[in-house]
Amino acid sequence: MYLEERRQAILQLLQRQGRVSVNELSATFGVSEVTIRADLQALADRGLLVRTHGGAIPIGYGLKELSLLRRRQQNVEQKRRIAAYVADLVKDGEAIFIDSSSTALAIVECIKQRRDLTVITNSLVVAQELLAVPSVTVVMPGGTLHHDTGSLIDSSGLSLLERYNISRGFFGAHGLTLEDGFTDVSEPEAALKRPLVLMCREAIAVLDSSKWGRAGVASFGDIRDFALIVTDAQAPRDMVEEIRALGVEVVLV
Repeated sequence: MYLEERRQAILQLLQRQGRVSVNELSATFGVSEVTIRADLQALADRGLLVRTHGGAIPIGYGLKELSLLRRRQQNVEQKRRIAAYVADLVKDGEAIFIDSSSTALAIVECIKQRRDLTVITNSLVVAQELLAVPSVTVVMPGGTLHHDTGSLIDSSGLSLLERYNISRGFFGAHGLTLEDGFTDVSEPEAALKRPLVLMCREAIAVLDSSKWGRAGVASFGDIRDFALIVTDAQAPRDMVEEIRALGVEVVLV
């Protein structure tokens, strides 16, 4: 059985059973557990299943909180490189914004050594990650909890942030197209991000190549609103060049 045939068979088995384990798949297909784990990760990267400890479950399994877990498992290496690059832009003593996207979350681990840093975020996960870092002050605007993203959504709380000079904002996106700009999965998420993009002296988009050419439900920023887009080397070259022609810097990592 060829690799892609095996992966399609895994998806079919998953749909029938509702759950699969690495041990079971290894025995079924006569390949090593290492190979099966690679298959499951590849399928998770394509958004076709959700990795769990020891196996996988289908997309839309029924637990909303798996949405964030699923996104954090996808394109892990690309997100790590993007995060490492933009973290070097963050200086001691600054105020920055980090949204609740999975790519932006990867930045947090890279900035824990900064001193006198203020991180403004609507992400409960970002706040939790920085809870034990006394050199970083965390500011949250408040709002209604959105379970899928682990974020607080309510643009009425943004008045609190007017006292801060936000040097850089790091924004992920569900998708990026030339026609719609940066888009997100829901209007409430987009409504929160729109004013925040403009409040930052420099808005930086952090998104892996899987988001290029894809449009979400609502737009939160025009391409020209961003000073920099950091993505991975698999981003479509023609689209990259069109965006650069608009005067926006695009870095491939």
